[in-house]
Amino acid sequence: MTAFRFNHMEITIPKGAATPAFRDEVDAFYGDVFGFSCRQTRMFNEDCVLMDLPTGDFILLIEGDGPLSAPGFDHLGIRMPDRAGVDEALGKIKAWQAKDDRVQLKEYADAEMDGAMFHAFYVKHLLPIWFDVQSIDQPTEAELLS
Repeated sequence: MTAFRFNHMEITIPKGAATPAFRDEVDAFYGDVFGFSCRQTRMFNEDCVLMDLPTGDFILLIEGDGPLSAPGFDHLGIRMPDRAGVDEALGKIKAWQAKDDRVQLKEYADAEMDGAMFHAFYVKHLLPIWFDVQSIDQPTEAELLS
């Protein structure tokens, strides 16, 4: 199979939602926590907010008649390089939560699966989907042999 990587996600938001004020709020939060930069654009004759990452990957928030509703644990997974990255993002989110009660946060105890240790939390703010922020510590070869 050919290797691939994440390129983008498109999320439909309600008609009229892609305002400059909404863009500024999304840019402030997701820029501070994850490094996105947001700009207004139009695509498919709809108003949009484009959330760009320096890698060229992006999330497109596009207005439409059938906005996304994700009431369960539907999420986009974000893997941080290490526990410190998760903790840094969590600290920023808690600071945001202290000043904006719309920030939703689910913290989890570390969990092991197949020998790997997961350090994670979920956050949801302004967008209709959770972000699962995690680091995964794989056991070393020595640990596997012991």
